[in-house]
Amino acid sequence: EFNATHEHVKRGLAFQPVKFGISFTVSVLNQAGALVVVYTDGSAQINHGGTEMGQGLHTKMAAIAADTLGLPSDRIRVMHTNTEKVPNTTPTAASSGSDLNGAAVLDACRKITDRMRPVAANILGCSEADIRFEAGEIRGGGESKPFAEIANACWAQHVSLSATGFWATPGVAYDREQGQGTPFYYFAYGGAVSEVELNGLTGEHRVRRVDILHDVGNPLVPSIDRGQVEGAFIQGMGWLTDEEVLYHDDGRCLTVGPSTYKIPSFGDTPPEFNVALLERAPNERVVGGSKAVGEPPFLLAISVAHALRHAVQAFGPEHRQVELSLPATPEALLRAVQAQTRS
Repeated sequence: EFNATHEHVKRGLAFQPVKFGISFTVSVLNQAGALVVVYTDGSAQINHGGTEMGQGLHTKMAAIAADTLGLPSDRIRVMHTNTEKVPNTTPTAASSGSDLNGAAVLDACRKITDRMRPVAANILGCSEADIRFEAGEIRGGGESKPFAEIANACWAQHVSLSATGFWATPGVAYDREQGQGTPFYYFAYGGAVSEVELNGLTGEHRVRRVDILHDVGNPLVPSIDRGQVEGAFIQGMGWLTDEEVLYHDDGRCLTVGPSTYKIPSFGDTPPEFNVALLERAPNERVVGGSKAVGEPPFLLAISVAHALRHAVQAFGPEHRQVELSLPATPEALLRAVQAQTRS
């Protein structure tokens, strides 16, 4: 209805589904290590092989350790990644940082709780099977003791309170030359619907609304995963509409800084931006039932490019193929509209 009543401004709508394989296709990289240390004051230190670059990896590792050890989050300290503590680390890439390092942290924490369990059972007068690590306490047989007290008892009884953890993704092997094998451990899924508005006189556009449903399994930290989805989508928008790389005839890159290379800003965020995480979708193959979330939602922004094609198409006959180059800058969109309206 809008397009039928507006000559120079048109709207477009598009849906983009995503199925994204998770794992390094170079099989040797699908491994990670961790070192966890518990102190007699009831605190724990975590070292893992992933790199924190603002994506919230350290927070997720702390959450895994806190849940496994039954400690409050403020009793967990995550150290800077260092190969003195965890050797031969795998790159933090392929959206696998939480999967690999989280499983290694979980392995190390479980080794420590398994060592503490017999000591705790003896003190609490119950079976080892009844022992629970919860809320900064160790509970069993209707009794409880502070975690720190049991840690002290373990130390006094010569029980080691540090452990290394390791994880290697099973069943992933891919022959690039033959194009055969199992390249991914599992898949992440998502879908996005985007609505855009395009000015046919200037080539300027705005994204009016985006609705996203994304599968992150059982999120380790829901707020982080939601932020990853939102941030990846906006980054993808920039990739497809703003970030034009230009070169001189002699090969020099001309777009070398923020004055010449445009990235999306806060103002480019859709005024209506709805993100929902798929509920009741545990991924039993990964720590905490979670799924990788870094890269998959980036591709949901392809819906913006298709919505712009839809808007361009509205300027001319429906049967005419839209010629829109990417990134869909105002210049590219204006050329596409002009081609669509030619007689």
